[in-house]
Amino acid sequence: MIAHLRGRLLAKSPNQAIVDCNGVGYDVIISIATFSELPAEGAEAKLFIHTHVREDQIALFGFADTQEKRLFERLLTISGIGPKLAITVLSGISSERLVTAIRGGDHATLTKIPGIGKKTAERVVLELKDKLDDLAVPTLDSSTGPHHGPIGDDALSALVNLGYPRPIAQKAIETAIQKSPAAAEDFETLFRAAMAAIR
Repeated sequence: MIAHLRGRLLAKSPNQAIVDCNGVGYDVIISIATFSELPAEGAEAKLFIHTHVREDQIALFGFADTQEKRLFERLLTISGIGPKLAITVLSGISSERLVTAIRGGDHATLTKIPGIGKKTAERVVLELKDKLDDLAVPTLDSSTGPHHGPIGDDALSALVNLGYPRPIAQKAIETAIQKSPAAAEDFETLFRAAMAAIR
């Protein structure tokens, strides 16, 4: 069972990485959060791996840190959530926001994630609420600047993960919301608008 890979990053996209380990290229499915943590192509990359075995396929799911991997594996224990949906969930919301939403029984936040309906959200909260004690959630420091709701915080986190300084990312999000207040209701719209503001 493969648990960790370290090697040269041959290629990466928001949902896939190919890592060359001693001449063997491993095709790894990743989340957007892990994609943003990866180095440039050609550099050395390290990924924690969950090996998913089915009768007709072996798939590798890679994570930049052990917390995201553990959260992925907890999601797999929920009836109706397979590995592809679990990785989609982790791409649609930061690990910290997901843990906070589950602990707080925040069904509204969970149902905004692609592929998660009301019943699945209820199952996730019911089954995982008391099983996330080992997953730390950093507290947001109020001195880091104003917050624009959970969508704004997620977009800020994504921009910082991509390497933009926090003040610049914060300003871009504020600019995007001023131009279009509705952008604050949708992660992808806000993220794209903030990226355009930075450029």
